[in-house]
Amino acid sequence: MKRIGFLGLFAVLAIAALLLSNTTPVVGKDTPTKIIVADARTTHHLNLYVAKELGLFQEHGLDVEIVSVKENAESRDLVVSGQADVFWACPTLAIAAIANGAPVKAIAQVKRPCTSVLVVKKDSPIKTYQDLKGKHVAGISPTCEAVISLEKKAREAGGEFLLEKLAGGPAIAALDGGAVDAAILEEPHVSIAELKGYKVLFRDASANIPCRTINARTAFLKDNPEALKRFIKAIEEANAIILKDPTGDQIVNIAEKYTGAPRDAIKHGNDRLKFTIQLQEKGLSDLADELVAKKSIKENPRQALYAEAFKGITWGK
Repeated sequence: MKRIGFLGLFAVLAIAALLLSNTTPVVGKDTPTKIIVADARTTHHLNLYVAKELGLFQEHGLDVEIVSVKENAESRDLVVSGQADVFWACPTLAIAAIANGAPVKAIAQVKRPCTSVLVVKKDSPIKTYQDLKGKHVAGISPTCEAVISLEKKAREAGGEFLLEKLAGGPAIAALDGGAVDAAILEEPHVSIAELKGYKVLFRDASANIPCRTINARTAFLKDNPEALKRFIKAIEEANAIILKDPTGDQIVNIAEKYTGAPRDAIKHGNDRLKFTIQLQEKGLSDLADELVAKKSIKENPRQALYAEAFKGITWGK
């Protein structure tokens, strides 16, 4: 009887173990946190790609998925709609979204300063800001931080120009064909233009302007603040790796793989991208004031721009 009882108990335990093995495992503290990043690929987001390629996210207990889109505005829209958790973007796009009530917050800077510059033909008559008066200038948007800074400098010198909304490749093509007199370009298109023989003017115009922010959905922030802090720690580690050798083969290979930019252009200008995680509060506030002046937003969001969980880490120090 004892033997039968023992066998019966053993059978019950075996059945229980089998049932447990067929159930969905319980998510524990060691399970990686999933973070979806909506991304319009560019060398300006290189720290995201380096962190992904070198396994830095995985080392910090994160499962990061990058969803590619064509434009920064699409990245914002995916995050606002809850289809993604984080996006990289020009600061003016993030400022406008937050000021107009979008459920997102800036959690870190990407780089500084803005590396967008004015590019002209070598024999161009444009030499000063005043020379821009009445000229046709290609630029991505009237709310682009580089466009804002150059428009302000030109206006102060009496050189107001006409903006043609073009960016990157189309802007260079328009310059090639004489459809515009100058183009406001960012890397790697600045380097592409330089390698074609164009010259850069007014590099100092955007020297104090912060470029790109990393932004997160507020609901995801509320539920996963520690995971996002580890996410930014991985980005900070990627920044250090890039800054150590920005034009080395490892970094150039990753940039080429993710962006498709010409290798020679990446090597030519990649050292101009100064990556950081520290939010440039004054510069961002100045940009917000310019957006108010342009009536793109009603008021400067000031500290409402930033995620409280990152105070003392990436801002408010």
